[in-house]
Amino acid sequence: MAGVRVLVGTRKGAFVLTSDEGRRNWDVAGPHFGGWELYHLKGSPVDPDRIWASQSTGWFGQLVQRSEDGGRTWSPVGKDFSYASVPGTHQWYDGTPHPWEFARVWHFEPSLTDRDTVYAGVEDAALFKTTDGGESWHEVAGLREHGSGPHWQPGAGGMCLHTLLLHPTDEQRIFAAISAAGAFRTDDGGATWLPINKGLQSEGIPDPEAEVGHCVHNLTMHPDRPDTLFMQKHWDVMRSDDAGASWYDVGEGLPSDFGFPIEVHGHEPDTVYVVPILSDSEHYPPDGKLRVYRSRTGGGDWEPLTKGLPQEHCYVNVLRDAMSVDRLDESGVYFGTTGGQVYCSPDGGDTWDAIVRDLPAVLSVEVQTLA
Repeated sequence: MAGVRVLVGTRKGAFVLTSDEGRRNWDVAGPHFGGWELYHLKGSPVDPDRIWASQSTGWFGQLVQRSEDGGRTWSPVGKDFSYASVPGTHQWYDGTPHPWEFARVWHFEPSLTDRDTVYAGVEDAALFKTTDGGESWHEVAGLREHGSGPHWQPGAGGMCLHTLLLHPTDEQRIFAAISAAGAFRTDDGGATWLPINKGLQSEGIPDPEAEVGHCVHNLTMHPDRPDTLFMQKHWDVMRSDDAGASWYDVGEGLPSDFGFPIEVHGHEPDTVYVVPILSDSEHYPPDGKLRVYRSRTGGGDWEPLTKGLPQEHCYVNVLRDAMSVDRLDESGVYFGTTGGQVYCSPDGGDTWDAIVRDLPAVLSVEVQTLA
């Protein structure tokens, strides 16, 4: 029977939520790694029972955990995330040079074709890859060899490579986003990278043609239309129809175009979801109303989705990796909040229910569609 598995990373552990295709009754397992920050969990498209987890604390550092049984049991795997010998520094908050350091893994992106190959976006911003199931990791150094690193600087959450998109049919093409540097694309498997930020406008950058320095919060695409990208930026919701070569604003009609997550419907490439928050200093929904906004026209217009969501006195945030969609016949949408709620809409956003409440603050939500 078809169903879903929702992988939830929080400030104090990981949770695995499972349901059948009705998505009304849920089994909640966890916390795994109680007390640890779980920045991201992601399952392999090739082998859904193989799941990766980024486990870290300020005291004990970073561990990579791997499950072979759908998240019931876990084992740590290789720890070697040493940076390649790429010279240089990046810019720190005060504009002074800062050496590259490894802090944590922000995002895993498993290969679409090989269960042992996984990419990892880390802080300080760099890209790593394993081809042996996590036993060893090496830096894909071409990204930092681009040469623009001295103009990268940390966003409020750190100097992080937080988003990775793998092209569904071209293994050589990968998209990445870094806060605060911008979006990048490789067409040769990571050997060389191109900044893809033309059309972005950012406060604090006097040069409107600056190729890097933009605080991109998230990127998404639909696998049936991989040249169309959607971006949630530090202010502005953007769209590209040429694989990032140029961008235009599609945020008109939103109560705020500031936010973190952005997702595309499982089967409808023109249906996009965002969760607006008030501002870069007030990380909560406008008017205290938790609303997901949906566009069925690729950003041409937007409608608020509220049924089942709190519409007064709600001051939670939804972080960049905390929204996901499933691929069931009627695509479901999921998101988690800093207040510890995980919501599910089994009907594409029309109605919402809380799967679970009162978890630690949710950092990431990923959904696996199970046969």
